[in-house]
Amino acid sequence: MSVGAGDPPPQHDAGVAVGVPPGSSDAGTDDILVRVDNLVKYFPIRSAELFRRTVGQVHAVDDVSLTIRRGQTLGLVGETGSGKSTLARCIAGLIPVTSGRVWFEDRQITNLSRRKMQPFRREIQMIFQDPYGSLNPRRRVGSIIGEPFAIHGLASGADRKRRVQELMERVGLNPEHYNRFPAEFSGGQRQRIGVARALALRPKLIICDEPVSALDVSIQAQVLNLLADLQDDYGLSYLFIAHDLDVVRHVSNSVAVMYLGRLAEVGPKAPIYEAPRHPYTAALLSAAPAADPESAAQRQRIILVGDIPSPINPPSGCRFHPRCPKARDLCAEAEPALEPRLGDPDTHLTACHFPIEAGESLAAAGRRETP
Repeated sequence: MSVGAGDPPPQHDAGVAVGVPPGSSDAGTDDILVRVDNLVKYFPIRSAELFRRTVGQVHAVDDVSLTIRRGQTLGLVGETGSGKSTLARCIAGLIPVTSGRVWFEDRQITNLSRRKMQPFRREIQMIFQDPYGSLNPRRRVGSIIGEPFAIHGLASGADRKRRVQELMERVGLNPEHYNRFPAEFSGGQRQRIGVARALALRPKLIICDEPVSALDVSIQAQVLNLLADLQDDYGLSYLFIAHDLDVVRHVSNSVAVMYLGRLAEVGPKAPIYEAPRHPYTAALLSAAPAADPESAAQRQRIILVGDIPSPINPPSGCRFHPRCPKARDLCAEAEPALEPRLGDPDTHLTACHFPIEAGESLAAAGRRETP
């Protein structure tokens, strides 16, 4: 039976909702803002012939389920090409979904028409990675930030200008610079313009697609502090995508690790960082730079073999098995379920047949496998 836009969301096992912080009860769903159920997004590959036949598919996102809680931040990490940005754009309704469902406040918003999706545009906004490319260089800043008011018919004239200047002041920009062009601002200031634009309609969810990766380290801290202040003031929820694991640890309540279109591990940030179960999560953490030289010297670096496989023809079974130091025959034959492992609570889920046990050295396992 098909699920319509007005149908209630499907019932789930209360113990396995993704993105649940430690100590919280999952008995109710009132605090769930976004639920993604078995989301799949494939991009067709067309031939160069006249009729452009479909000759293959890019498996960008493959059967991903997660939740985002009200007023909290879910960090999404993984290598380039793992499907993070595609997943974010599917949640925001910017690209159509191949299959699966996206629920926003118990309302199904998957593949809605532009007209039906417009009310949800006020509730879901995005901050993009490139503060240079995400702003129209031919439009003045006041026009850029005020465009959401114009599109939704919420303010015009002097009222719109007043609201825009209030937003500029709230994000740390000089309201007197209302008529300047983006080229007259620094990179950090341009990203603040993007934050102000996303905040204009007072959304409930802001998707941050690597919002600080293009900025200097000192400016990164300022933007992150701004996002944290806005979350406290307005009760915002964030889906925060980043490569920098230290940044994700700083801003997130829960963390989801993606690899080649699928979730490898997900749960509250403390167990993910302190006791990762999936070998891919452990490898990512071992590669993160350490500010303390002594900690960096004691850390055992896990070197993965080879490159991330092609999403056009992903490996069978566990998609990480060609690079995993713990891989066995079962890993190539059967896809591991995303579930609690080694006695972990229902909030910490891992997709691995042979998860890392306490005290196990994955770096040593990798050296043993190296010929």
